[in-house]
Amino acid sequence: MRLSNRNKTSVYNSASTLLLMMTVFGILVFFANEYRFNALGKESYLLIIIPVGLLMIFHLRGRQVFEYDSDGEALNFKNRNIIPFLSKPLHDEFPKYKLIKYDVINIFFIKRLYITVSSKNNGSTILKYEISYLTRKEVNDLKISLNKVVKVNKEKKD
Repeated sequence: MRLSNRNKTSVYNSASTLLLMMTVFGILVFFANEYRFNALGKESYLLIIIPVGLLMIFHLRGRQVFEYDSDGEALNFKNRNIIPFLSKPLHDEFPKYKLIKYDVINIFFIKRLYITVSSKNNGSTILKYEISYLTRKEVNDLKISLNKVVKVNKEKKD
């Protein structure tokens, strides 16, 4: 099964640009109000707080693009940001039989995928992916696919 939200990159890029422009515009209007017009009073701080808050939420949710491929004998995970210099892209590929378990954590507006993989050195390794920008249907499809792999691995182990 293949799962990707790469086709939404232009939407995420537009949202990021819009939020950045709102922040810059809010700062300009704030300073114009403070030093020239003084029409808003204390409410002028909202011109900075709201856009900066929205921009922070957008980037705190994590990497926007997530790709998953379970075709063949390997699982392939890719997770990257639309702005390349903000965070290092993740790319992991490992055989299906190494998958032990997975967990999807959903806290407010942040979703994370934790994959536990068996390794020779220290027993198991936990891989973390940010899936906040996946839809509910995409997350459910991902869970179904990972459940199948975990179930097959448990049957082979027993």
